[in-house]
Amino acid sequence: MTQEGDVVLVYMDDTPAFFARVESISPDVKPDWFHAKLLVLQVPLFVVTWILRRGYIDGVEFTMGGRPMRLEKVVAPDAEVITDGSSPGEEESGEAARKDPGAAGGSAAKVVSILERRRRDHSS
Repeated sequence: MTQEGDVVLVYMDDTPAFFARVESISPDVKPDWFHAKLLVLQVPLFVVTWILRRGYIDGVEFTMGGRPMRLEKVVAPDAEVITDGSSPGEEESGEAARKDPGAAGGSAAKVVSILERRRRDHSS
C-alpha cells in the first residue's frame, strides 16, 4: 500500500517516465476518490495533484487523456556490505584477471605508481 513519503515510479504507455514522492493523499469530495499530491523528482522539481482511486495509487493501471498510466512503489534494494571496494559483479572478473591477465577482456597492463613516479621526478 502506497503511503505519504513513498517514492513511486510513474509509467506512461508501459514505459517508465519519472520518479515522484507522494507528498499527501487526501479524500476528494467524491466517495472512493483521493487527491494524490506528487513531487516530481526531476530538474526542475514541480508538484502535481492527481485525483485517483485508492487502487490507482497502489498500482492498478488507469488512463489519463487516453494514455495508460501506472504508479509503482519503489522499494530500495538491501545494501550489500562490500569490503574490498569492488562492486558485486566485479568479483568473478577480478579473480579471473588475477589468475590470467588476458582473461576477462583485460590485457597484461603495467600498474604505474604515481607516488613512485613523483619521487623520481622530484629527485632528478
